[in-house]
Amino acid sequence: MNILLSLLGTKALGFLILLWQEASPSASPAGAEMQNTFSITEMLKNLGGVAMTVVIILLIMSVYSIAIMVERFLTYRAAKQQSREFAPRVAQALKNDRIEEAINISDKHRKSHLAMVVNSGLQEFRAHEQSSEISGDEIEASKRALQRAIAIKTAEFRRGLSGLATIGSTAPFVGLFGTVFGIINAFRGMKAAESAGIAAVAGGISEALFTTALGLAVAVPAVWLFNYFSSKVDGFIVEMDNSASELIDYFLKSRTRQLKP
Repeated sequence: MNILLSLLGTKALGFLILLWQEASPSASPAGAEMQNTFSITEMLKNLGGVAMTVVIILLIMSVYSIAIMVERFLTYRAAKQQSREFAPRVAQALKNDRIEEAINISDKHRKSHLAMVVNSGLQEFRAHEQSSEISGDEIEASKRALQRAIAIKTAEFRRGLSGLATIGSTAPFVGLFGTVFGIINAFRGMKAAESAGIAAVAGGISEALFTTALGLAVAVPAVWLFNYFSSKVDGFIVEMDNSASELIDYFLKSRTRQLKP
């Protein structure tokens, strides 16, 4: 695939140089007219049916990926900001053994991933709080509640990222599909007018290069943002795991204090 793209890039550069020379006003009387012909607007007007379909598909993919990028960015930023506000407040409440207050604080920070995990663990712990003996089953129940909360929040954080990955991996091939048809059209033009020079293949070549460039323009940001968001999710998972471990430690210490005479 890399070799094919390198060859296409080399050939494309040569064709662009030839097109520029043909379109130069000093090269021929029709130079100015050729320059207008190869403007972006004229290229779009002269796209074939297959190339136009490819362009529409790539634009839809681009709009979808941008929507995911914006929505995920806002979600992650809100989670980070609320978690920064939540962590010191809930830590102070738990330090003073105020379980109800900690639960209320968690309810007020619904966009925080840490709040969701802590709330699940505290709810489960409170359900067994009246027990007079410390039990391994109670601790295991709290652990399972924390694990469920982490799994649910992780799935929420990863929502939409598979779409970015799909767009990043398929957009270049969609553009390449248009490239192939553009080159086919170029050879058809060359066959139909064997002595017409570069003008016979210019339309097909420009169509091929345009779809290739658009496919890359859609894919590259999607791949960048997918990798960036994936690293953010991994960081959130580590934070939730650490919070769950600290909460289990708190439960054990709390019950130990309760059992002391």
